Amino acid sequence: MPPERRAARRDALLALLPRQGLDGLVVTHLPNVRYLTGFTGSSGLAVLLREETIFVSDFRYRTQAESEVGDVARIEITPTDRWERVRQLLGEYAGVGAVGFESQTVTVEEASSLAKGNDRRVAFRATKGLVEQLRASKDPDEVEAIRQAAHLAHEALDATLETVRAGQREREVAAVLEGELRRRGSEWHPFPTIVASGPRSALPHARTADREIVRGDLLLLDFGAQVDGYCADITRTVVVGRAPDERQRTIYELVRAAQLAARERIRSGMTGKDADALARSVIEARGFGDAFGHSLGHGLGLEVHEGPRLSALNLEPLPEAAVVTIEPGVYVAGWGGVRIEDDVLLRAGGAELLSRGDTQLRALT
Repeated sequence: MPPERRAARRDALLALLPRQGLDGLVVTHLPNVRYLTGFTGSSGLAVLLREETIFVSDFRYRTQAESEVGDVARIEITPTDRWERVRQLLGEYAGVGAVGFESQTVTVEEASSLAKGNDRRVAFRATKGLVEQLRASKDPDEVEAIRQAAHLAHEALDATLETVRAGQREREVAAVLEGELRRRGSEWHPFPTIVASGPRSALPHARTADREIVRGDLLLLDFGAQVDGYCADITRTVVVGRAPDERQRTIYELVRAAQLAARERIRSGMTGKDADALARSVIEARGFGDAFGHSLGHGLGLEVHEGPRLSALNLEPLPEAAVVTIEPGVYVAGWGGVRIEDDVLLRAGGAELLSRGDTQLRALT
């Protein structure tokens, strides 16, 4: 990530702080730390002040911080408790009166530690979502990383489906898929791979199990890939061992029609609620509204679930250049479920597919 991009992100964040009555922000959520500083390790925080940015970590990450953070921030490697060091650092800046911390990642104990021994005028205040609102709109490099992640995810899926047969177990299929993802360059799995067969495909967030796949089963695969820290999220549902029966085809084509309707009509500027309705209205019109119990989708980026939400509860407009999933589903307990998921980039004029978008029903025979 170029230093100038990190500097622009820092400036954008600092511009938000006066509205919150803050002179600085302690950033502890690691995806946010990475977004602002470039640090990819598992232990570190950033303190953003008008005077400078300070990155705090421990001995394990000295060399990594020097390489990744560079001159973007003052690097502090501390052998002591990091909260104690933050208090000491803030004491160096006379003009700092109120400092925010990220309430979604700082525990009650850590918040108490942050305020402990605070013998000067600094007030610590809980905040939420300040960096995340900046992250919602993606720059071209971020979009390209997600596009590459989606591309390799589809290649891994193609290679995996060539090996799937009735009689295999779900965990065997998941192992092949995860291996293909890694071989093609995925840095890690953004979430536990879901491989759910037969009646278990009706569980929207099923845990991959030891169930044996039976001829004629629906097989749902929900998985991700990661490139340069950025995530893709793909779901496909197939039939194993024979051509789909009438019920499978009917429900699949309903979900596919709902997904295509959303893909074709979603755009930045519309609310998350209105985006969700694009697919939900199609499914409800066929009498399956109760079988689509989750939201249409979510944002993608350094996290596989981030803002914005394509949800009936989200009345906020979707940001320009947000990357989101479109993943309607229909789930019938005791029978099975169908979900189809692709990743798109939002613009005012519509959506650009970042994943492949090949959603025709596939039978593995």
